[in-house]
Formats: sequence, structure tokens, C-alpha cells
Amino acid sequence: KLGDIVNLYVEERENIKGELILSRKKAKLIESWDNIQKGLDNDEVIEGFVKRRTKGGLIVDVYGIETFLPGSQIDVKPIRDYDIYVNKALEIKVIKINYSNDNVVVSHKVLIEKDLEAKKEKILEKLEIGQVLEGSVKNMTSFGVFVDLGGGIDGLLHITDISWGRVNHPQDILKLDEKIKVVVLDYNNKDKRISLGMKQLTEQPWNSLDEKLDIGSEVDGIIVNVADYGAFLELTPGVEGLIHVSEMSWSTHLRSAQDFVNIGDEVDAVILTLDRESRKMSLGIKQISPDPWTDITSKYPIGSKHSGLVRNFTNFGVFIELEEGIDGLVYISDLSWTKKVKHPTE
Repeated sequence: KLGDIVNLYVEERENIKGELILSRKKAKLIESWDNIQKGLDNDEVIEGFVKRRTKGGLIVDVYGIETFLPGSQIDVKPIRDYDIYVNKALEIKVIKINYSNDNVVVSHKVLIEKDLEAKKEKILEKLEIGQVLEGSVKNMTSFGVFVDLGGGIDGLLHITDISWGRVNHPQDILKLDEKIKVVVLDYNNKDKRISLGMKQLTEQPWNSLDEKLDIGSEVDGIIVNVADYGAFLELTPGVEGLIHVSEMSWSTHLRSAQDFVNIGDEVDAVILTLDRESRKMSLGIKQISPDPWTDITSKYPIGSKHSGLVRNFTNFGVFIELEEGIDGLVYISDLSWTKKVKHPTE
């Protein structure tokens, strides 16, 4: 308005009429670049305005000049939704200027870091093993979860310390940004590494295992893992027993555990060994049904006729399976009355 004093840029000293050609726009641009350079030189806190999001970050208006705020420089924690910052004022610091392409990089993170460093030291001073803290799930990996404990402090909750039960991946139990309670298991002051536990806030399941359970007791559970040599049956979360493949069937023929059970199967079993101190248990499935050899003489009396499955050949005869667990041998001399058999494959 009339009477305002403004800075101007002289574009031409004199035109035909003898007048100076001036530019307010260029003067403001020069002022803006001067202020940005001053902000970098003096490490000043500047207020900008977030205009929009772009690939990898945000565009921030600083003194009328568009600057780039990378996603990694927005906050100390990963930002998944950049839109919450758009059309809002934001304090920043200039961290890089490239005059060749008029590119300015700014950061909001550096403002938070200085404040957090002081808070972090105070929190770490009070940190003790066994201390219970509340945090939020910041990041997930196949080996565990990083928990934000506040004040810029993260701790690792290893997958084996999430639950007493078997956990295949942390996402099966937890969600990003979920608030959880954890206990400090270990703290390395040199590396500032904090190991956390969640299962330790509840009682060890083996301690509450029914005292009446003993060798010979029948139990039920869910198959949680299967390997060639056997399968693990979960009685309750955190209490598992191994069913060896040899205890899955009365049959003596070697097979893989996958032939008998699958993950997720509900199975009845019998306790074969139980060591509460070592927290180990071995189980058997075949013991649920009686050993077929117990009444062998009544079921297969001498002279009775039966059909079976040829299981194996030897030079001296054939092994035939009458039922699972019961094999019988037919000597080569008992294969035929009339033909001389040199090998059972004939």
C-alpha cells in the first residue's frame, strides 16, 4: 500500500523514458535464498509449510521456495502416512543446498533428535533388568520385533521371547503400532542395546502343568511342527512333546512322520517319558490302540487262512503284512508244492 517500504531488484538502469526497471519478485527471491543460506550457516530453526507429498518425501514451502523433505528426515521413527503432514506448518532445518539445480533439502528429524538425546540419557540412567515398560511395535522382522519405548529408544523383542508357545512369525501374534508391555531382559550400555521379553510377564506353562500327568497318561493337543523323524504336539501354549516316528505306528516299516500327521491336526497321545525339570516330554500315538501282538494267537491261530500285502523279498522268503504291525514270513519252500522256486520274485 502507499507508504510501504519494500526491497526491489534493479533489472535495467534506464529505459527509453529514463526510468529504472524494477522487480519486487526477483528481490523477494534473492531475499529467500539469502535467508535459506543464513539458516544453513547458522543452524537456524525455520518454519515451513508442507504443500504436498512427493515420491520419497514432502515438498515444503520455505520463504516461498519449494524444498524437499525426505521421508527419512521427517521423524526418528518410520512414517507410513505422509498425508498427515500436508497443508500444515512444520519446523525444519536446512541441511543441504545445491545452487546448480536450485535444490534445497530440509529436515524435521534433526530437531527431534537433539531433544530426544537428552530424554534418552535420562531414561537409560533409570533402566534396570526386570523393569516392566510399555511400548509400541515399531517394526517387524522374521527374527523379532523392534519396540519403541519412547524417547527415541528402541528395544528388540526376539521371536523366542514373544510367547511360551511356538511362533512362526511375529505377525501371527502382534501388529504394527500395537501397544504392548515388555520386560527388560538385558541392557548393553556400550552399544545401547536393549533386549526385551513379553512371555516373561506370564508364568512358565510347565510350572502350571497338571501334577497328575505322568508316564502312561493320555493327553491331547495340536501338531505344531512336523519333521521326518517325528512331530511336536502342543498340549498347551509353551508345553510340547515329541512324537518320534517310531511311536506313531505299530508297523515296523520305516516311514516319514508326514505319512501320519500334518500341522494343525488334533491328536491323542500317551506320555512315554516326562522330565519336568528339563521341560521335556516324549509321546506316543500307537499306544492309544493296543499292541496287535498281544492277542496274536487268538487272532491268527495256526491253520487259519488270511490275505495280506507283500512288503519285502529276501532270498529265503517273503514278508507279508497281515495288518499294521503284524508281518509274517513265508519261507521260499512254502510258496509252492509243485514248483522249485529259486527266488520269491518268480
